[in-house]
Amino acid sequence: MTDDPLERLSAAARRIRELAHERPPTGLSHEDADDDAGTIDTDGALGFDPFPLLGAFQRHGVRVVVIGQVAGIMHGSTELTGDLDVLWDGTPAHAPALAAAFASVGARLTGETGEPLPLRPESFLRPKVPFTSPGAGGDCCTPALPWGGLPVRECFDRAVTAVSPSGLAVHYVSREDLVRMRRALGRPKDLRRADELDPPAPAPDA
Repeated sequence: MTDDPLERLSAAARRIRELAHERPPTGLSHEDADDDAGTIDTDGALGFDPFPLLGAFQRHGVRVVVIGQVAGIMHGSTELTGDLDVLWDGTPAHAPALAAAFASVGARLTGETGEPLPLRPESFLRPKVPFTSPGAGGDCCTPALPWGGLPVRECFDRAVTAVSPSGLAVHYVSREDLVRMRRALGRPKDLRRADELDPPAPAPDA
């Protein structure tokens, strides 16, 4: 396995597209994902390519931090995914650049009950906004999203950065914070993925 986080993500995205291409559409979006299998079993995996959106964030000068299983893959997780979850700081002054980045890749927004939202800066001020785009769908979150008491703003501030040879800079949550976020959510897939990145200590000998 390569040590480069963006090479890991690129290889995983190719594998996801290959696997999804071999199966019929499911009719399920990332919002319908099973708490055990995750979004790899949904149509979000079809044509999965997070790089256009990640590049748009950089071009529009907005700091966005990758969370969820894409961050897990960048840290070395072998589990595949079908969505791209991101975190931004929620500052209203930064919302126009964020909206412009999403618009540049043809993204669409919905409310949490599935109603369409206009792709305007104010739509992103909600704690969580589900989105779809030609390459990747997922959730765009702010630190206001409740996360089991976890100080999400601190996770945003402690994010690490990977830079590709072409100059693409991608910010993603640290391994330690990702494990904390996983354990705070507590779904079967989260606990399994947390254990993958931070295996529990072996039980002492009886």
